[in-house]
Amino acid sequence: MQAFLVETYWQIGRYIVEFEQAGKERAEYGSKLLQVLSRDLKAAYGKGFSRSNLQYMRLFYLNYENCQTLSGKLSWSHYTELLAISDDLARSFYEQQCIQDRWSVRELKRQKDSALFERVALSKDGRRFWHWLRMGNGSSRRGMW
Repeated sequence: MQAFLVETYWQIGRYIVEFEQAGKERAEYGSKLLQVLSRDLKAAYGKGFSRSNLQYMRLFYLNYENCQTLSGKLSWSHYTELLAISDDLARSFYEQQCIQDRWSVRELKRQKDSALFERVALSKDGRRFWHWLRMGNGSSRRGMW
């Protein structure tokens, strides 16, 4: 069920960017696009379509343009936490950790708040860490840190 919800929200984000914003990264100034969409979607389908949730769906599509790269192991709550991370490398690091170590959303928040990414990057194995992260090699993570 979670995977279906995540993919549905990605599709809504895609719709917002590709059709409502005509492929532009942002809506036209003053259009109140998300407010209007939120009102219309809530009227048609009920809750779950707040302006802020639509904003996350839009960001979700912009940050994960290929739906095939989404993990079925992460919930929408995981993705909203990850989207709050502006640094792409840090987001990728935390995403891989969530998947491999099966972090709950609560654990993800705890690790983010403890600056795990920054601490590992500054550790004496920092060079190996950066190489591993840039290569996107999540499969070799076990036992490395």
